[in-house]
Amino acid sequence: MCTRYFMDRDENTISSMIDAALATKLAKKFQISMSKPMKTCGEVCPTDVAPVIAPNNKGERTVYPMKWGFTVTIEGRQKPVVNARIETAAVKGLFKEAWHRHRCIVPASWYFEWQHFADDKGRVRTGDRYIIQPAGASITWLGGLYRIEDGFPVFVILTMPPTEEIRKIHDRMPLILPEGMIDRWINPSSDPEGLLPFAVTDMCAEAQA
Repeated sequence: MCTRYFMDRDENTISSMIDAALATKLAKKFQISMSKPMKTCGEVCPTDVAPVIAPNNKGERTVYPMKWGFTVTIEGRQKPVVNARIETAAVKGLFKEAWHRHRCIVPASWYFEWQHFADDKGRVRTGDRYIIQPAGASITWLGGLYRIEDGFPVFVILTMPPTEEIRKIHDRMPLILPEGMIDRWINPSSDPEGLLPFAVTDMCAEAQA
């Protein structure tokens, strides 16, 4: 799972992407029409608006503000779906079109995960919260999908089976791609299945005090 991530404004690349998204008309539209100003630093949560990398209508890499979560209606109530599994995104109705045509990258400094473990009665418990990011990296490039809802772009973060290190914390981890794969990932003509082997798996995890 990935339901929280962090943007460090002191990191120059992250800061420049935040500024680029803030300068768009779309950022003002989110604030005026939905009363959702874009997050400009710190912890990002589901339904927040944050900078996301996607192609413009010329196919060029562009930073847009997007809201986190595809909206679904369950028992008459609208709820956000914030993650999609790489194993089923290509065939699941909610994600199929986005998997093939609308892929994005969510820039983060790191993401958070809570340790899950079974107690002596077999019940799943939640333990420490961990800060997780690629080893030696200052930016975590999270693979995602996006679509348009009522004129506003929204995104989900893709998840995959964890590495052995992350498995000690949780049974899923986000898809993280190398910076050099960003343009190929967001290109609608690319085969996403062929890019999955490039996923970053050398990770560092540190429990928060």
